[in-house]
Amino acid sequence: MQHGKSYFFVGIGGSGMMPLAMILAGRGATVAGSDRALDQARLPAKFDDLAARGVELFAQDGSGITSPDQIVVASAAIEASVPDMIAAERVGAVRTTRAELLSSLFNQSPRPIGVAGTSGKSTVTGMIGWILHAARRDPTVMNGAVMTNFAHADAPFASALVGGGDDFVSEVDESDGSIVLYRPHIAVLNNVSLDHKSLAELRQLFGDFSAKAQTTIVNIGDPEAAALAASLDPVRLVTVAVEGDADLMACDLEPEPFAIGFTLVAGDERNAVRLAVPGRHNVANALAAIAAARAAGVPLAQAAAAIEGFTGLKRRFELVGSARGVSVIDDFGHNPEKIAATIDTLQAFPGRLLLLFQPHGYGPLKVMRRELVAMFARRLREGDLLVLPDPVYQGGTTDRSVTSADIVADLTAQGAPARHVPDRTAAAAHLVSAAAPGDRIVVMGARDDTLGLLAREMMEMLGR
Repeated sequence: MQHGKSYFFVGIGGSGMMPLAMILAGRGATVAGSDRALDQARLPAKFDDLAARGVELFAQDGSGITSPDQIVVASAAIEASVPDMIAAERVGAVRTTRAELLSSLFNQSPRPIGVAGTSGKSTVTGMIGWILHAARRDPTVMNGAVMTNFAHADAPFASALVGGGDDFVSEVDESDGSIVLYRPHIAVLNNVSLDHKSLAELRQLFGDFSAKAQTTIVNIGDPEAAALAASLDPVRLVTVAVEGDADLMACDLEPEPFAIGFTLVAGDERNAVRLAVPGRHNVANALAAIAAARAAGVPLAQAAAAIEGFTGLKRRFELVGSARGVSVIDDFGHNPEKIAATIDTLQAFPGRLLLLFQPHGYGPLKVMRRELVAMFARRLREGDLLVLPDPVYQGGTTDRSVTSADIVADLTAQGAPARHVPDRTAAAAHLVSAAAPGDRIVVMGARDDTLGLLAREMMEMLGR
């Protein structure tokens, strides 16, 4: 428990900061914070939710940090020149990072369950959390996305669940290298692909993380993860695969536009499962979640039945609505693997794809340039349209040597239907004006919570 401690979160509205603040507040700590988005009056509902949980909010001007007894938690995006950080140094407050604080809570829990991988972490974390909740295990869950099962009118931003049981379920981040801080009893590795770091770095980080656990669940349907699994102690390894040879397998897939059914096979045991989220990639996610829950003591049949009640996450293939025969989908896809999974799921059914992809930074765009171009060029069909606005930019110095315009130039050179529209609002209007009955509009990107609002604005534009 955190009774008596006082925390101040600099950047409290961030997707990794807000749920951690919720967990601490739920455990009895005094929590306050600031955020640039609060100062700019962006996403007021998010900060209203924090205030309703007893979190005191301040402008990011140093006024909230006044005592050496405060523990100042800073997100990765916060520079030393931010007034709050200057105030923390002036008063002598203890400073820590989000990852250091979260890993400390995680490692101290009786049964830490860590979810790793380039893609699918938030979904698997939400699935495990839901299974454990349905099994009355009262878990604590730290997620980077809003879990719709736990969201309601009084808690619309339910990216955390505070429980009193032994299980602490959290996604762990490889992008900043902080995955090295976590000591899981149960580890999940979904996949290994390019995003923020080179494959060599990722192999080392994911390999070290996976080797720490008492039980490690690996999706061997992913070639890189399968190669890593071969180096692990087989006594502590549980493998999963979609239509492959593994300890837990899925076969007889029955896709639907916004759901998917399959048969779960584990040795001689077979269970029919129908997920309320679509796509082959979500079947792989479900296998990993079921395996993790079973490793935590939930019977296989009970876990399989519970996961049918999982309703998904905000901004993960979220159907915003339909108007004039056009569907609008909000999705977190931002690296080649995530985007490909969403496109593949949609192209199993008829209709053009009108994609708005906002890159989540200039740095990732530089790292992923070749893979992004190859993925889009291979998947975009005649009649589809991809529009790229400029990348997310949240201040500071950055290398802008690769831009959205460069990606579009690479794609058009290969004959792919892509356009660069620098302004995001104009890019959205362009897609809406191009939409016809039967089309699917998809808004994609990360590190920008306002993308969800943009998807809803596009829905309203269609309705008008």
